[in-house]
Amino acid sequence: MLLDIPKEALSTHAVTDYANVGPSEVTCRNSPTGHTSVPQPAKSNPMSIWRAIMKKPRTAVRSCHQKQASGHEGREKQVLSSSQVKPSTPDGTMPKFPEAPAGLARRQKEVVLRDPVSPYHLFRDTAEVTVFRENLLSWYDREKRDLPWRRRAEGEVDPDRRAYAVWVSEVMLQQTQVATVIDYYTRWMQKWPTLQDLASASLEEVNQLWAGLGYYSRGRRLQEGAQKVVEELGGHVPHTAETLQKLLPGVGRYTAGAIASIAFGQATGVVDGNVVRVLCRVRAIGADSGSTFVSQQLWSLAQQLVDPARPGDFNQAAMELGATVCTPQHPRCSQCPVQSMCRAHQRVEREQLVASQSLPGSPDVEECAPSTGQCQLCAPPTEPWDQTLGVANFPRKASRRPPREECSATCVLEQPRALGGARILLVQRPKSGLLAGLWEFPSVTAEPSGQCQREALLRELQSWAGPLPATHLQHLGQVAHTFSHIKLTYQVYGLALEGQIPVTITSPGARWLTREEFHTAAVSTAMKKVFRVYEGQRPGTCKSSKRSQVSAPSTQRKPSPGQQVLDSFFRPHHPTDVSSLNSMAQ
Repeated sequence: MLLDIPKEALSTHAVTDYANVGPSEVTCRNSPTGHTSVPQPAKSNPMSIWRAIMKKPRTAVRSCHQKQASGHEGREKQVLSSSQVKPSTPDGTMPKFPEAPAGLARRQKEVVLRDPVSPYHLFRDTAEVTVFRENLLSWYDREKRDLPWRRRAEGEVDPDRRAYAVWVSEVMLQQTQVATVIDYYTRWMQKWPTLQDLASASLEEVNQLWAGLGYYSRGRRLQEGAQKVVEELGGHVPHTAETLQKLLPGVGRYTAGAIASIAFGQATGVVDGNVVRVLCRVRAIGADSGSTFVSQQLWSLAQQLVDPARPGDFNQAAMELGATVCTPQHPRCSQCPVQSMCRAHQRVEREQLVASQSLPGSPDVEECAPSTGQCQLCAPPTEPWDQTLGVANFPRKASRRPPREECSATCVLEQPRALGGARILLVQRPKSGLLAGLWEFPSVTAEPSGQCQREALLRELQSWAGPLPATHLQHLGQVAHTFSHIKLTYQVYGLALEGQIPVTITSPGARWLTREEFHTAAVSTAMKKVFRVYEGQRPGTCKSSKRSQVSAPSTQRKPSPGQQVLDSFFRPHHPTDVSSLNSMAQ
């Protein structure tokens, strides 16, 4: 007989170890019904069972398997104490197992885990959960923002078109503010109102519309998902969070839950950055929200809270609360519909009472009081309470690695006298990696010191456009742009082919575009910054706006009216006419 202690039984927080587990808890792998309890030690070899148990390390265990007693329907959870099993005797003989109480052998037995989480961080009963749902949904019905994806989802009868509308919005809203997404979403749905329309579009069109929204792989994966639905799933979007996450590229746990709950009414919780903040404050969770353990607890809380009657509305309400009221800084606690249930707010009140010393002793406010050790959901002792932050002590801000710094030299190559108007050269990036498939000015990786930048950049330009006059390559300034994990500094060069024979033949992967075409092309925000520097340095053009003056020295502030009077008093007077003033201004 092979003993099988399941993996999920192992835990450092159990109250019972292997040496304390009686023979009726040992499970048998070769049983015809799988993991079943061995009912009586007399029906097998007790010594072999005992030796196998004693060979196991004395580590804490938890058994989540259900033990079935043949012919009996009743089930019961019991905690086993060390008195139920005697240790081996000095002479090595088999100890006698205590007889089970009447009827115990016919009932289910289970090793119970002492919960490592204090009840302080949990919702304890159905009544508390019900009040939370009702308060949040009532607030949402009154205060929710009028957003285009909500209107479209609420008014759409076809479930697949409704799911598509939600899908697009959720992907766009990842790491992007609502105000930015509204215009992109509106243009996207006008251009591709159905999954079939998006599936038939080209990647170039998708990148072009997505340009400036950031995290460009999102658009590509969204189209790949639409193509899979149309080509492999008969045009029907999967209805559950599990199948959405399993079948659709780029759809993770959060996006799958949002689509399933909003579009199809599945009672599944979601956890995004806003929900993390709300839950961490409502239940005073100060541990690192990015850790696996805390993340699992947050998902469990979200699943417990979601309203089965209105799952989509509830999930949107939780996110809306985090976005508009329970904000990262300066939360508006007085407007929070669940303030009375918020442990973070209670903590603030307690700290204020203690600080004011208005009451003798400690105020009667509930605290986390784990029975043993450090609570895994509380902030570590090394991070004390900051009175100035209030509820913003939660959630704990995860330490982030600073983005690595890289440098690139890039050049705006222009043909001012090209046929049909001035044109600039763009080349396409590789199909994978950072900014995959987007268009950019010819660029080379460069050292921050700038050694050999010009030579390397000139060779890159000539590989695309043929022989070029090296003396005309001018350094114009620099711009910095931070991606999710990279801070990239561009050394900006310009080269205008004045008097040159227009270049009409280009290599594959290169294009000559007009300025109007550039502004509508699939180019990144970083390249638009580069082009603004070039435009600001062109002879005969006005300096670009403050937003474009990335590398230019800052201009002096206009003096106040009082300062102007003083300056005019002490400055020698020189008569000038209007024309001279105009020339000076230019």
